[in-house]
Amino acid sequence: MSENILSVVDLNTSFRTDRGEVMAVNGVSFNLDRGKILGIVGESGSGKSVTAYSIMQILEKNGSIKKGQVLYKGQDITKFSEKQMREFRGKCCSIIFQDPMTSLNPVFTIGNQLKEAIELHTDRKGKVAMDRAIEMLTLVGVNEPEKRVKQYPYELSGGMRQRVMIAMALACEPDILIADEPTTALDVTIQAQILELMQSLQKKLGMAIIMVTHDLGVIADMCDEIIVMYGGRVCERGTAEDIFYRPAHEYTKGLLKSIPSVDRMGEKLIPIPGTPINLLNMPKGCAFCPRCENAMKICIEEVPPEIQMPDGHFASCWMSVKEQMEAQQEGKNNE
Repeated sequence: MSENILSVVDLNTSFRTDRGEVMAVNGVSFNLDRGKILGIVGESGSGKSVTAYSIMQILEKNGSIKKGQVLYKGQDITKFSEKQMREFRGKCCSIIFQDPMTSLNPVFTIGNQLKEAIELHTDRKGKVAMDRAIEMLTLVGVNEPEKRVKQYPYELSGGMRQRVMIAMALACEPDILIADEPTTALDVTIQAQILELMQSLQKKLGMAIIMVTHDLGVIADMCDEIIVMYGGRVCERGTAEDIFYRPAHEYTKGLLKSIPSVDRMGEKLIPIPGTPINLLNMPKGCAFCPRCENAMKICIEEVPPEIQMPDGHFASCWMSVKEQMEAQQEGKNNE
C-alpha cells in the first residue's frame, strides 16, 4: 500500500494588486504518495506554479495562502514558523526552478553554492560538504565535477546548469522534489536527458516528484497521475492513460488537439480559441466557459462539481455531467 507523504486540501492562494485581489489558486486539492510522480499541467496563468510556490511558501510579498491545508506527513505546514519552514525547505522538500541561469548566483562558483546549501540543511561542513557537492554532481551526470565546482554559472551550458540545480535540490535527500518547468529553456535532446535523469534518480532515491509543466508531451511517459489546471482550479485528474485517451473536460480536449502528433502529419494544429482568463474578472460558473465551444447556460451560472467518470478518473465539467445523466437515463430506458 502506498504511503501518503503530502496532501493539499482546498488550497486558496491570492495576490493583492492595485486593481484588486487575484485568486491565483482556487480550491486545489490533491494527494502525493511516496515514490510517485505527479504532473500538474496547464497554460501560463493556470495557477500550477503558484500551487508549487504555496507548498514551499516562497510567494511574493503581496501573496498569501487565504485558506486550506498543506499536510506533510500529517503536519499542516501552513502553520509552520519561518524557522520550521527553513528546516522543511531543502531537507524535506526541494524545488528546481525553470531558469537555472537566474536561480544560480553569477558571482559565486558552482561549488560554493552547492556547499552553502549542504551546510545550511545538513551537519556536513567545510571539506565534507564540498566532497558531498562533488558526489552530487557526479550523481547527476556532470563530467569532471572537481573542475566544475571551481567554475561560475556562465561557464556552463544550459543543460549543465540544470543538472547543477538538480544536484543542489537533491543534496539533502528530500522526500519531495518539485520541478517547475525544468526543461523550458532547453533543446529537445537535453530535455530528454534531464527527464530521463529525473526518472532515474526518483527510482534510485525513492523520492516523490511534483512535475509542473505546460507541455503535456513532456510528462506523458513519466507521471503516475496528472492534474490539469485552468483559472486556478483543477479541471481533471487521472492517470496519463485517462488524460490522453479518455479526456473528459473540454479544456483537456483542447490541450490535446493543440499537441503536434505523427498521426496528423500535414494537418494544422487546432488552437484553443479566445485568450487566457483574466483572474481579476472570473466568470460566475466554469472558468473555461468563455472559450468553450460547447458551453451551456449552466456553465455560465454555476461552477461544475468534480465527478467520477466511469473509468475511475475525475473531471469538473458540466458536459461530462450531462453525458453521464444521459447514459444513466438510456440505461433505465433499456431496462
